[in-house]
Amino acid sequence: MKPNYLLAGLSIGCLLAGCSSHNGKEPKSMCTESWYEYVESRVPTGDGMGHGPDPGSLEWRSVVEFRLDLRDQNLLPDRSSNSWCKAIDQFLKAHDE
Repeated sequence: MKPNYLLAGLSIGCLLAGCSSHNGKEPKSMCTESWYEYVESRVPTGDGMGHGPDPGSLEWRSVVEFRLDLRDQNLLPDRSSNSWCKAIDQFLKAHDE
């Protein structure tokens, strides 16, 4: 396995595993309006003319997956779950420019 594939595999594994530990308490949801704004600033989902899906909607989440080239890879939790937001957040932080 080439090193860059190894790094990609580790990143994906990290997404699936959650890359964090917690003390048995359910973590607070990241799926908030301010988080949606952060993601939108990193991954614009509109057409540049003010048209696009409502941030946080399932359509918006699908577009985010598409723009990050994650759609149809079956790597993310269900779009309707809070875990989806956490996985996208970790992906963005791992690929910070």
